[in-house]
Amino acid sequence: MPRLYQPSPRVTFAVLAAAAAAFSLMQSLVTPVLPTIQQDLHTSTGSVTWVLTAWLLAASVATPLMGRIADTIGKDRTLLVALAAIALGCLAAALAPNIGVLIAARVLQGLGGAVFPISFGIVRDEFPPARVGSMIGVLAAVIATGSGLGIVLAGPIVGVLDWRWLFWIPMAVVTVVAVVAWRVIPVSPRHGQGRINWLSATLLAGWLVALLLPLSMGRTWGWSSGRTLGLLVLAVVLVSAWLVAELRSAEPLIDMRMMRLPAVWTTNLVALLFGAAMFGVFAFLPQLLQVPASSGYGFGASVTGAGLLMLPMLVSMAVFGSLSGPLARWVSNKAQLLWGSAMGTAACLSLALAHSEKWTVAVAAGVFGIGLGLIYSSMINLIVSSVPASQTGAASGMNTNIRTIGASLGTAVVSSVVTGHLQPSGLPAEAGYTTAFLLLAGASAAAFGVALLVPAARRRVSPVPEVLPELSPVEV
Repeated sequence: MPRLYQPSPRVTFAVLAAAAAAFSLMQSLVTPVLPTIQQDLHTSTGSVTWVLTAWLLAASVATPLMGRIADTIGKDRTLLVALAAIALGCLAAALAPNIGVLIAARVLQGLGGAVFPISFGIVRDEFPPARVGSMIGVLAAVIATGSGLGIVLAGPIVGVLDWRWLFWIPMAVVTVVAVVAWRVIPVSPRHGQGRINWLSATLLAGWLVALLLPLSMGRTWGWSSGRTLGLLVLAVVLVSAWLVAELRSAEPLIDMRMMRLPAVWTTNLVALLFGAAMFGVFAFLPQLLQVPASSGYGFGASVTGAGLLMLPMLVSMAVFGSLSGPLARWVSNKAQLLWGSAMGTAACLSLALAHSEKWTVAVAAGVFGIGLGLIYSSMINLIVSSVPASQTGAASGMNTNIRTIGASLGTAVVSSVVTGHLQPSGLPAEAGYTTAFLLLAGASAAAFGVALLVPAARRRVSPVPEVLPELSPVEV
């Protein structure tokens, strides 16, 4: 059906922002209610954590794969496919009778991960080159804010209704956004010759599963057990095969040749570490706050109470994410990356060593939010300013995907640590959370160290014909 009119770039951006916000909400909306879901579906802490991990794993694989599909059918149609996957996944999750079905539904939702890089690519197509950087920065701030907003909204929704409405409501919202996107998003150019690299996609999924399973279950199976060691060896073999396949492919899912650019590989390594720290906090700080007071260290907060204690993180993330672009006139993106990593490190150290009072947790959450706001926007802008204009979508999509991979790894490791330290009552021991947040502080500190290596000069580079192949705007 033809569109009734040609929408303005402002309308296009508003729809893209709504799509990105809807998907980013799904990143964090369920994290505060994992204990509630665990009780309702009669499952274990380790199993319920896969409600988050499975989503991250699916997004890690689907994001570059959907980028290739966009080469063939266009970014506008691929955006609709991604939104449809989110809506169908929400429907399945809302009706899930057990943890297995819920995890499968979250995998389906993860296919919507392509919303981010495709939105970046459409912004590049529809806005003048001089405005692309600022618009991508605003979109990144929307994504970051949406990620934090889910933690705060979960409590009131569950308090008034129940946890299944955390999927019914997003399903309705995403359906409306998809209909509007179908009517107003401009038709994007299609190459028609894009080839989907199924081998790389299979190997990527294989090594992620082979790595995440033993990281999550190592304490249960035993770190020296045959299953644990066998899967870790398999992960090494599969990741080696994946790297070889990507380097030899004319149309790789994640272009390793682009990683040769100093600003790209350093910023993407920060993204990997930052993703681990960010989702570790998102997933396990609400759980720490909800631990019963009978444990000797928990607050026994409700889902709503946990969300309110994390409200400072949401506010500071939204404010500093929005200010990151304008601040770049006086404070470089590299400096913002360094400050953000330093604040993330300080916040995680505080959560590990000083979590006995609500106000200290709230302050630490606020500091972490400042760090997130600065890192999220500056990271995307560093990538965009370091590659040719024709490759902004590909590069930003790669950054998103690597951050998601880091998030899945960080969540699996922290889950293993927390569930590996239990009290006789079955509740997590305080030592588990202390160790977990110390590990997240280490990841943030490592991100600071890598950020020091980011080249100081920021300028739009000329094409790199000998290093980079022709890339589509949404190739990841």
